[in-house]
Amino acid sequence: MKLLGLFVAGACLILAQQPAAPSAPVPTTQPSPAAPPRADALRDVSTSLERLSRRVSRAVVQIFSSGYALSEEGGDGTNTAVVTRQRATGSGVILTADGYIVTNGHVVSNARQVRVRVAAEMAGRSTLQPAGKMLNARIVGIDRDSDLAVLKIEKTGLAHLDLGDSDGLRQGQLVMAFGNPLGLENSVSMGVVSSVARQIKPDDLMIYIQTDAPINPGNSGGPLVNVNGRVIGINTFILSQSGGNEGLGFAIPSNIVKNVYAQIRAEGHVHRSEIGISVATITPALATGLRLPQDWGVVVSDVEPNESAEEAGLQAGDIILTLNGKTMENARQFEVNLYRYKVGQKVSLEVQRGPTKLTYAVAVEEREDDPQRFADMVDPDKSLIPKLGILGIELDAKIVEMLPGLRKKYGIVVAARAGESAYTGDGLQLGDVIYSVNTQPVTSVDALRAALDALKEADALVLQVERMGKLLYLTMTME
Repeated sequence: MKLLGLFVAGACLILAQQPAAPSAPVPTTQPSPAAPPRADALRDVSTSLERLSRRVSRAVVQIFSSGYALSEEGGDGTNTAVVTRQRATGSGVILTADGYIVTNGHVVSNARQVRVRVAAEMAGRSTLQPAGKMLNARIVGIDRDSDLAVLKIEKTGLAHLDLGDSDGLRQGQLVMAFGNPLGLENSVSMGVVSSVARQIKPDDLMIYIQTDAPINPGNSGGPLVNVNGRVIGINTFILSQSGGNEGLGFAIPSNIVKNVYAQIRAEGHVHRSEIGISVATITPALATGLRLPQDWGVVVSDVEPNESAEEAGLQAGDIILTLNGKTMENARQFEVNLYRYKVGQKVSLEVQRGPTKLTYAVAVEEREDDPQRFADMVDPDKSLIPKLGILGIELDAKIVEMLPGLRKKYGIVVAARAGESAYTGDGLQLGDVIYSVNTQPVTSVDALRAALDALKEADALVLQVERMGKLLYLTMTME
């Protein structure tokens, strides 16, 4: 299906009908009629879009989640947060005939129940479509770094879509966004790719496809598809001053989705990748100071001892020319591209060291200090510690193995944030291990909650925590 070609053909036909400026006197004889235009050109485009929409819509689902979260206001007039019921709706796309679905993580975060409405099987072509069937869904896993989640429904023979290659996207290509904006089931909009790789925050490893296809709240988790009906992105958020669509929609590229989806299906969580180096973008000033042969690109600023990059032979000062054959132009590009590779894979780095070009095969390793890895292990019903605004999990043999070298064999790991803390002062960080409250050891989440509840409003709170191998005292007071 060559929609762009049809659009061009239609435009040429329209232009062909415009009268040209005369360069000679108009003859008195009537000219022979021109060949009839292809009046069906735009109709062909419309029919192609209709067929594509019908095929894709069958694999798009509406998601309803409910759970509990901390409200920002206390129910008794104090600053203590309270737990309230939370509901969310969004979209998703079926990727397998047996019911695996990809959506956004924020659609199902904190959810205790998730239900999915699948498209109804259409026997005819009624304008008013019947409501689809509601099914219970299981959360296979959530990856908060990429804001992706995988769900599973117990049904077979489902219409599904394939993930495309987002690296092949080009600015200006036609795309269609599917989903349930503002709860309006089974909606579609069309636009173009505004940017193939947009980075929203300077320190964010994620990049997004930017599109002007209208996206609104409720589209989150729905597919962004190309003219071949392949999913090239998962619609995620918009930038807006009014709260509505302003032509600035963003989708997670399908090649990132592939990696996250495969890991969650296999293990329930995602391993973060690194090779044990720090890199910097080469600027003219940096090139002059270090006497580098080029004033752009990526230079290795540090090689960590006993990591895969050192074992492969990389050195500080090496200029990284390519990663798996792709030219590296800046440090952020290098980090974003490395982010996609799975733990255990090897990447090929071509580097320049002085006048010599060298190639190294470097094994991708798991980022061991990722504090987000505990978030998928919490049970919101049991892990909530509202006065600290966190979700905590107790140390057990599995977690101790993940945190080698801990000073003590008991304590509570700060696994996730769950609202505002009732205390101000020194803040907790993800991955902290809480050992005591005002010298009283805490060996369970219940014990931590009880110790906090026993404090009076005027009492100071001192937590002993371990952070990155060091013991700290955190002092806090009630707001």
